[in-house]
Amino acid sequence: MQAQTSARERLARILGGLAIDIGPTATNERQVSRLRVAASHDLALTSLSEALPDTSSVALDVSVMGSLNALREFGEGRTDIAGFHVPIGAHAAWDRSAFLEWLVPRRDTLIRFIDRDQGLILARGNPARVRSLRGVVERKLRFINRQRGSATRLLIDRMLAEAQIEPAELEGFGNEEFTHPAVAATVASGGADAGFGLRAAAAEYGLAFVPLVRERYFLAVRAKDASKPPMTRLIDALKSPAFARRVRRLPGYYPESAGSLTGVDALSATPAPKARRR
Repeated sequence: MQAQTSARERLARILGGLAIDIGPTATNERQVSRLRVAASHDLALTSLSEALPDTSSVALDVSVMGSLNALREFGEGRTDIAGFHVPIGAHAAWDRSAFLEWLVPRRDTLIRFIDRDQGLILARGNPARVRSLRGVVERKLRFINRQRGSATRLLIDRMLAEAQIEPAELEGFGNEEFTHPAVAATVASGGADAGFGLRAAAAEYGLAFVPLVRERYFLAVRAKDASKPPMTRLIDALKSPAFARRVRRLPGYYPESAGSLTGVDALSATPAPKARRR
């Protein structure tokens, strides 16, 4: 109970100010170009801020929210950048109409951010020997879910449907958390036996992880803004060795092609990732 309370207090501090500033500090605020970012929670956002050189004069005003809400903010012109993620590889053919609703091919473009692994987060050592969501149901493990409106929740719902699992079969389906670290903290504290989230979040708490999905995280921007100095400096930071080094420290994160531009049409058929040498 004490550990769970502590985990919830940590989350409250994270979500207490959803609008946070990350980026260089300048003595003259007027010289800093501030980019509004609405983004799904991701651990590499901090790595991006650290990769921005102090001389870039760019700061990111980040509001953390679900992918679909971030795209809505972007589509309605309330943010400069929307951060969202979609499954790739074996799950690339899933319907993405919910993501495309707020994007216009002739108006918008996508910046590659990172690829990352998502899957089951389980107690240290995976004592129940679970390898799938079906296994979570069969072993009657208590599950901690993600909030509605997040792309991870959408992913969980689709995987349940694919496995022909009714939500009611998953004990704890109605219990929600808002970030990957919060899901891992709940499992680590004993508040749940299983969750779904990032490999890096599981590793932070020394928990077992079963990979199920590789995802691609994009940053949506207006095409007309992609060539302007604030955005080009951000893209340069994404392409920098400093950003790649920081991202590779996160288990299950892959910075290949970060900073490259692609059209919105890429969402309709995101290719499988290349096999990685071991």
